[in-house]
Amino acid sequence: MMRRRILSAVLGSMMMAGVAQADTINLGITQIVEHPALDASRQGALDELAERGYVEGENLDVDFQNAQGDTAIAAQIARKFAGERPDLVLAISTPSAQAAASAMQDTPIVFTAVTDPLIAKLVSNMEAPGGHITGVVDAPPLEAQLQLIRDMFPEAERLGVIYNPGEANSVSQIEKLQAMTPGLGFDLVEVTASRTSEVMGAARSLAGRADAIYVPVDNTVVSALESVLKVSYDADIPVFTGDNSSVERGALAALGFSYYDMGRQTGEMIARILEGENAGDIPVGTVEKLELIVNRGAAEQIGYEIPAEFEEQAVEIFD
Repeated sequence: MMRRRILSAVLGSMMMAGVAQADTINLGITQIVEHPALDASRQGALDELAERGYVEGENLDVDFQNAQGDTAIAAQIARKFAGERPDLVLAISTPSAQAAASAMQDTPIVFTAVTDPLIAKLVSNMEAPGGHITGVVDAPPLEAQLQLIRDMFPEAERLGVIYNPGEANSVSQIEKLQAMTPGLGFDLVEVTASRTSEVMGAARSLAGRADAIYVPVDNTVVSALESVLKVSYDADIPVFTGDNSSVERGALAALGFSYYDMGRQTGEMIARILEGENAGDIPVGTVEKLELIVNRGAAEQIGYEIPAEFEEQAVEIFD
């Protein structure tokens, strides 16, 4: 009897080992470009999955692909995943999500760092996406961010904005800015950059034409933020950004949310799908908590002293 029990235990262990091996999850990640905000969202998703038992290198196989800011490469990555058929694809940014949605018709797709999935035609309903796609949006609180600029620079009249007209999320933000800025007393000065190499020239064109610069959640411009900051410091123009992580890099201030926390929210959504829920049944998520971040060093570069009230409100201050 004892030998039978031992044999059964051994066979059971072998079967469990086989199940564990068979249950390894294949996760494809496609990201339009690497920069701190998008990287933080990816890490947040992986950390959340790890806490839920999906550990990279153990029972989670991650294939991370970076499109280097090129939408054509993003399309190639999407076709690659379509052929390999991973269990789920995490698409970080609007261009990567659009490419994935176009190439894959049944593989579950979870997007993150997408500003407007309706305009991007990723979903037709935020509450009931349907199909095989859902995700978390990073729509910036534009009105609150514009109010911050107005409060910190009451005399500013001309607000410069740099964006890539080829990014659907950026066009959506610009349209909203066009509607909001008159009510806050700003004349919007728009310049475009279709690739990172054009950002410096676009920023330089704002010198003498803008009292402040706003960098929206735009992957092209954020990737080349240092070019904008150089112009800012040389011309004493404050730079505000739509994402908080850019403040550590040298922008003056941002009122936004943590991309890492957004990634954690995305990871939770991925886990729900891996555990049996349909992507299309999960409402598109939003990030609600806002945080003010300021940079004293950036203020010194442009000869500005951050008022005490804003430093008191800030959850983080960089020097």
